[in-house]
Amino acid sequence: MNAEKVETRRSPARTRVLDTAARLFYAEGVHSVGIDRIIAEAAVAKATFYHHFPSKDDLVRAYLAEQSRMQRAVVAGLPAREPRETVAAAFEFMCQVGAAPGYRGCAFLNAAAEYPDPSHPVRQVIDEHRTWIRDLFRGLLADCGHPDPDRTADILILLRDGLVVGFDLDDPAAVRLAVREAVTRVLAVPA
Repeated sequence: MNAEKVETRRSPARTRVLDTAARLFYAEGVHSVGIDRIIAEAAVAKATFYHHFPSKDDLVRAYLAEQSRMQRAVVAGLPAREPRETVAAAFEFMCQVGAAPGYRGCAFLNAAAEYPDPSHPVRQVIDEHRTWIRDLFRGLLADCGHPDPDRTADILILLRDGLVVGFDLDDPAAVRLAVREAVTRVLAVPA
C-alpha cells in the first residue's frame, strides 16, 4: 500500500466524518441520518466526503470496521489472565458499557436490524466482527481445555447478544448479576 493511500485514510477530514457518523449513527440509527447532515456537522465539503466515502454504505462499513477495531483493541488491552478469566473480564467490560449513560445497544446489532439482507456489504462487516468474537471465545475456551469450545462459544455469543439488549430494556444491576451468573455457569466444566 502506498503512503498516499494511507495518508488519505488518516486525513483529519476523514476522521471528522467518521467520528460524526459514529456519534449520529449510534444515537439515531443509520437510516435516519443523512449524508448532508454528516457533511455539515463534520464541517467538510461534499467533494471531500465523497473522496473518502463514495457512498453512504461505504461510510457505514467504515464506521462498523472502526467499531470492530476499537473492540479488538479493548480485548488486546485486557490484562493477561487465565483464558476463563479473560472471557469473564470481557463480559464484565460489556456490562460496564451497557450500564453507562448514553448506552444504546450494540452498534453491530443495531446496524443489522437496519440491513436485513444477509448478502448486503454492510452485513459482511457485521459478520466479520461476529466471527472474530466467536473465534476469540472459541480460542480462549480451547486454551483452557474446555471439552466443547465450539458449542460453548456459540452459547457465549447468544449470551452477549442477550446482554446488549437486556441493558437497553432492563435494570442494569439485575442484568449484570444475571450475566455474571450465566458466564460462570457456561464456563463451568462438568467433572
